[in-house]
Amino acid sequence: MLYSIVKPNNYQDSLRLMRLSNLVADTEGINRVSIMMGTPMNKDILRNAGLTGTTVDEAKPTDLLILADVVSAEVGESLVSTVDAFLSNQASMSGRSRLPTARSLERALSLAGDANLAIVSIPGEYVAAEVERLLDHDLHVFIFSDNVSIDDEVTLKRKARERGLLVMGPDCGTGSIGGLPLAFTNAVHPGNIGLAGASGTGLQEVMAQIDGLGGGVSHAIGLGGRDLGTRVGASTCLRALRALDGDASTDVIVLISKPPAARVRDDVIGVAERLSKPVVAILLGERPPAPVHGNVHYAHTLDEAARIGVELAGTRAARSVALRPAQQWVKGLYTGGTLAVEAAMLLRESLGIPQGEEHDGGYLLRSGGHEVIDLGDDAYTRGRPHPMIDPSIRNERLAAVFDDPRNAVLLLDVVLGYGSDPDPAGALAPRLAKELAALRAAGRDLAVVASVCGTENDPQSLSTQTLALEQAGVTVMPSNAAAVRHALRILRRQRAPEPPANGANDTNDADDADEPVRRLLAQPPRVINIGLRGFAETLFERGAHVVHYDWRPAAGGDRKLQALIDALR
Repeated sequence: MLYSIVKPNNYQDSLRLMRLSNLVADTEGINRVSIMMGTPMNKDILRNAGLTGTTVDEAKPTDLLILADVVSAEVGESLVSTVDAFLSNQASMSGRSRLPTARSLERALSLAGDANLAIVSIPGEYVAAEVERLLDHDLHVFIFSDNVSIDDEVTLKRKARERGLLVMGPDCGTGSIGGLPLAFTNAVHPGNIGLAGASGTGLQEVMAQIDGLGGGVSHAIGLGGRDLGTRVGASTCLRALRALDGDASTDVIVLISKPPAARVRDDVIGVAERLSKPVVAILLGERPPAPVHGNVHYAHTLDEAARIGVELAGTRAARSVALRPAQQWVKGLYTGGTLAVEAAMLLRESLGIPQGEEHDGGYLLRSGGHEVIDLGDDAYTRGRPHPMIDPSIRNERLAAVFDDPRNAVLLLDVVLGYGSDPDPAGALAPRLAKELAALRAAGRDLAVVASVCGTENDPQSLSTQTLALEQAGVTVMPSNAAAVRHALRILRRQRAPEPPANGANDTNDADDADEPVRRLLAQPPRVINIGLRGFAETLFERGAHVVHYDWRPAAGGDRKLQALIDALR
């Protein structure tokens, strides 16, 4: 039977909803359960799943929706009791926390004093209006939220540029200002290398490699994946490069980008060549034109960018596998978008696969039986957390990879750091060990190759995560590129190697308009966190000045009423 209930005015963030869903998912008598807020997008998801009715239709964005397929009404009532107890416990824990918390932006601004940075992690449909307000209060903004329209991004970044402010994102997963972590960030040593990246895991990978090579990081400025596209025109990237050039703690700049638009690429490199400091540029998807051009040093992979950066700034064993001749394909299941881009790029170049169009559904490579999928793509995160928070998205796809007798290698990434799952290898390793054991019992094998993006100081611990994977039968390589190269070596043993493939913006130099951004980098930021409480708790534990704004949709989520309220402000 379908059991449904609405808890009015009971807004919960996506992380808390994920924890609650995981708590009740395996309860006896519950066949299926969905717990989500009553936003228009979520209600569409439920309707498409056949869960329609008055309960769904009448729910507001601030209402908590619980829909479950249960064996009896008693199980449904027990489910509601479990939910109530969980929410009560969460509220009690929040109440005991010493983290300064506000229920309105005005109160948060008052508590924060001279706040200069906001972190935004709320549903994408509400981002534009909220960020407009933050910019009006002269705050730089880090937008973790995804599902924000390109039109809104262009508008927000134009307004930020006019006010001398920095908008990092949307869909910005990683950042670090003076060592303070913004969202998914690794615990790296401080140093003199500043980074700007149109990616999340790309920044994390380079930061972690720099740390492992003995270097350190001054700042890591996330740009958002679309910043170097034609519509946005590198608005944040150009300002970040100039700010790092004027930052006293930065001696070397590393620029990381997914494939940029051609005209925007030329603008960005033009600005980089005019900076006073050396720049390491990695533009994933293109071969470097030359190792060095002026003060710009080109890298082809993320680990090479880290190595060159550390050189400019100063200062393990594979499991054997018995594969059959028919096993020829590589499958990559990635939680990190830039890591997936890098894997697809290296596979394409080595295997002679022509550059194709981008594929729907997060496919970055789909040729023959070779596939690389970015499971953090919007196609997989609508209505559920990012796979770096909820690894079950990837686990659901493992069986299909192991069942196909033509697959030779499974490529994986495991991303550590603040904000990520507390034990990502622990969520993955038991399933891999079970699948590998079943495969060998059937007389087959599969090479599982992974890289761990993180450091020993991360909450999950690099060595602990690596050991868990290795004990499950995974070959762990020191970087994503090394993992791909190892996969290619396995393929070359399977067949003769194939030949490689042949392979409205502001571009003015720094001026007074960039001074607010340079001030942001010059001292520890004072932060207002809006959305996921965990981001604020991490900063608070690190001694940062932070206020958590316990956000929920205004006017009960009524868009027209909210627009009227905004117009009257």
